[in-house]
Amino acid sequence: MKNDLRIFSGGSNPALAQEICDHIGIPLSPLETSRFSNDNLFVQIKESVREKDVFVVQSFTQPVSDHIMELMITLDALRSASARRITVVIPYYSYARSDKKDAPRISIAGRLIADLLKIAGADRVLTMDLHADSVHGFFSIPVDHLTAGPTICEYFEDRLDLSRVVVVATDAGGAKRAGRFAKRLDSSMAIIDKRRISDSSVKQGLVVGNVKGYDAIIFDDEISTGGTLVSTVKTLEKAGVNKIYVGATHPVLCGQAAENLASSSIAEVVVANTVDIPEDKRFSQLKVLSVAPLFAQAIQRIHTGDSVSALFK
Repeated sequence: MKNDLRIFSGGSNPALAQEICDHIGIPLSPLETSRFSNDNLFVQIKESVREKDVFVVQSFTQPVSDHIMELMITLDALRSASARRITVVIPYYSYARSDKKDAPRISIAGRLIADLLKIAGADRVLTMDLHADSVHGFFSIPVDHLTAGPTICEYFEDRLDLSRVVVVATDAGGAKRAGRFAKRLDSSMAIIDKRRISDSSVKQGLVVGNVKGYDAIIFDDEISTGGTLVSTVKTLEKAGVNKIYVGATHPVLCGQAAENLASSSIAEVVVANTVDIPEDKRFSQLKVLSVAPLFAQAIQRIHTGDSVSALFK
């Protein structure tokens, strides 16, 4: 069956794509990406994909628009080359944050990108920890939605005394996600009363739940500017927590996020490798866990027609 399987990588996270291939035991298929003199992208598939089951790995990371356009052109090239089925693997779907119309005259871009992926040639989607579960419903093609939660939980289970741990949601919106994390760890939970002022500024008040004397694990789906985390840490310190840890799937680390987290009192920031982290954004408290084995298992199950949901039982 592996003779019919092909995995390609866009430019956003080739290291993850290569690691996925290593776990499956197949080579990463070659493609060539370049630019014309007028800055238009050029993508050429460098091997036959006729009647093959093709997967394309691409995270929506900076430069986001370039990576999305590269993906769309790659999908169209694969469709034109007569691939039997095309699955787009999006470890980090950044436009999941645009999931509702919360201001006048704006686009629900999460739905728009979902539509464009189908138009470009995607037959199904494999992604991880969408910011909003509702985005799953934006797609008119099948979607398999993985989570890095169990991987991050296992890391903390091996290192902390869970009887003295409380899981903290950074706001009410993240309570459901953090609740699943707390349930797996069999720990108590607290929620921060947060009011967002701007994209990079938040105002936080009370802690709902008992955290005094406990080690806190702040759990969220992504770390963007780090503003929410820094505010949460200050709020928890005032509430009398012991040590503070962070668990998050997507380490986007925009702007000064890495520097701000490195200078904070956080003991450890545990993330997944859904996003490629350059060396200048790595810091001493950062621990990166690989989700390549999980993606590899999901790809193999999709390829053979087995259940993907069985991975979470």
